[in-house]
Amino acid sequence: MTPSISPTPARTCLGVLLAAGEGVRMRSARAKPLHEVAGRSMLAHALNALVGAGAERFAVVVGPGADAVAAEARRQARDVEIHVQEERRGTAHAVLAARASIERGWDDILVIYADGPLLRWETLRALRNGLAEGAALVALGFESADPTGYGRLVEREGALVAIREQKDASEAERAIRRCNAGPLAVSGARALELLEAVRDDNAAREFYLTDLVEIAAGRGLAATARLAEEEEVMGVNDRVQLARAEAAMQRRLRAGAMLGGATLIAPETVFLSMDTKIGRDVLIEPHVVFGAGVTIEDGAVIHAFSHLEGAHVAGGASIGPYARLRPGADIAAKARIGNFVEIKAASIEAGAKVNHLSYIGDARVGAGANIGAGTITCNYDGFTKSKTDIGAGAFIGSNSALVAPVVIGDGAYVGSGSVVTENVEPDALAVARGRQANKAGWAKAFRESKKKG
Repeated sequence: MTPSISPTPARTCLGVLLAAGEGVRMRSARAKPLHEVAGRSMLAHALNALVGAGAERFAVVVGPGADAVAAEARRQARDVEIHVQEERRGTAHAVLAARASIERGWDDILVIYADGPLLRWETLRALRNGLAEGAALVALGFESADPTGYGRLVEREGALVAIREQKDASEAERAIRRCNAGPLAVSGARALELLEAVRDDNAAREFYLTDLVEIAAGRGLAATARLAEEEEVMGVNDRVQLARAEAAMQRRLRAGAMLGGATLIAPETVFLSMDTKIGRDVLIEPHVVFGAGVTIEDGAVIHAFSHLEGAHVAGGASIGPYARLRPGADIAAKARIGNFVEIKAASIEAGAKVNHLSYIGDARVGAGANIGAGTITCNYDGFTKSKTDIGAGAFIGSNSALVAPVVIGDGAYVGSGSVVTENVEPDALAVARGRQANKAGWAKAFRESKKKG
């Protein structure tokens, strides 16, 4: 979760998000920032980090024709301005594409990349704190056991004086283990002055954001570096790196769930989404997948090989094994959803049981009702979805088909193998193995006779 209060409320902040890269190595028809980690686009992860760091507005820089990226940015955050980098001429050139946003005047400007889904908002706050302490520029770095290929952070007496690319580094500079991660914070009062001083006098004829450090140092401005863990600042350029980022995020989410009081028997086999909410004393068995929009309340049990998406599971409920909860599934306290059961857009009320081999869609199952094996709510006629309403305490015999729209009254009894096409009165018996026959009061009398006997 991100906080609602900025670390430096007196200071204004613009977040600049660079999302103009082509992502050729992803080999995808979809733009790289739209690929997902833990159910959320990398672009959304980056915007979330900026929100947590206290950014008030967001300048998202995209490439030509990147309408889908722009739409995702607007969907994920308010106060987004889209800027197009018409020519890809380097990272400083990309930031200058957002000149109109920068010119409005800010205390702090954060510049990050849309392919870094693991970056924490706390880390970006640390960069802003560096500006608040008087630096004109604060770069983010990391220490690497093997820094080969990375730009090095060149420091003198605690001050950052340059970021040197591997090919340009001296032998002494190549021995430096502190590397450039990419994101940085720059004083809003100095940003345009420094960006406009960047030159393209390099082999690629591009304008590099890393040159800001040396320009600032040459003008007597203070520049410093803050460090993060190497994993946190990893960038995603291909599917292999995307899988690594997913694995890292899953480790983070699983740890959070367990530290919050849930038991994951085999954590490495459980997959969570960024918005998964798991209460205390929840037990999650191996090989469970949580899609977007799932809430599990205290004390529920999710058995092995279950898949949940857009579902709410109340305390004390039991799900699975091999269950599927689709969007709109609302499972009440102490209800049971068993093996090979699919629930979609349906409420299963307190204590109700759907124990095996059933499909319940667009339905309500009342408190304490029992749904026998092989029961299907026939909710779709090829054109319209219709609802099945099953009353409290009803008993649906095995291998029954309930053809919606249909109401099964409280306490009613549906005989096994029935195809129910008409409403069943409360406490009635419905046997529809051909022609349906309703027997008023049968279910009530049957229960009373069992109690007496």
